[in-house]
Amino acid sequence: MSSYLPVLVTSLMGTDNGTWFDNPVIRSGYLTAVWETVAKAVSSTTLTMLLGIPLGIALVATGKDHLFPSRGVNSVLSFIVNVGRSIPFLILAVAIMPFTRYLIGTTIGWQGALVPLVVAAVPYYARLVETAILGVEKGKIEAAQMMGASRMRILFDVLLREAAAPLVQASTVLAITLIGFGAMAGALSGGGLGQMAMNYGYNRYELDVMVLTVVGIVLLVQIVQMVGDMISRRVDHR
Repeated sequence: MSSYLPVLVTSLMGTDNGTWFDNPVIRSGYLTAVWETVAKAVSSTTLTMLLGIPLGIALVATGKDHLFPSRGVNSVLSFIVNVGRSIPFLILAVAIMPFTRYLIGTTIGWQGALVPLVVAAVPYYARLVETAILGVEKGKIEAAQMMGASRMRILFDVLLREAAAPLVQASTVLAITLIGFGAMAGALSGGGLGQMAMNYGYNRYELDVMVLTVVGIVLLVQIVQMVGDMISRRVDHR
């Protein structure tokens, strides 16, 4: 903390490192870093949802006394999900670098961060999806069964429809989590505000850069939460 005090003083005085908001790093790179952060969050969230929703549905459907009970399949899926959730993100990102390079062609930049972000987030999101669907009242499932609805119709017309609001909330949590993971990826040259904060705010003690990157991330999280809450209220059928 003490190492930042001289930088804070000189920044406020407008000497050496330039005045606040007049730093060439901020002028030339801040908007690009924001765009990379948004692109990374949107892309990774979309890919995670495409993979995580089917996995979460499978966890529910193959559970005991559910639509397609299969103890073996459920145990395997649960094991894979639990292993994926147990590995810290930075360790996972380093461990799968060869796989990332094979798929993307690079391990740096916001594109290089997509693979570890998705691999880390899919198991986490699958559990959120499972929890959201399991929150649907069993009475609604039983009512649909008494009316002769098929298992697939119950899955899509009852479970997913009734769980729409919790699923939106889970997706909001996912997007915010991926913004945080994406910032951590900056330590591995993952682009965006995280890399800017690491390269300039931390390594070069440019406090104005650090402050603005934090403000940018906080604003992005607030926007995502507000949009998620709005959509959740609109789709709530409960």
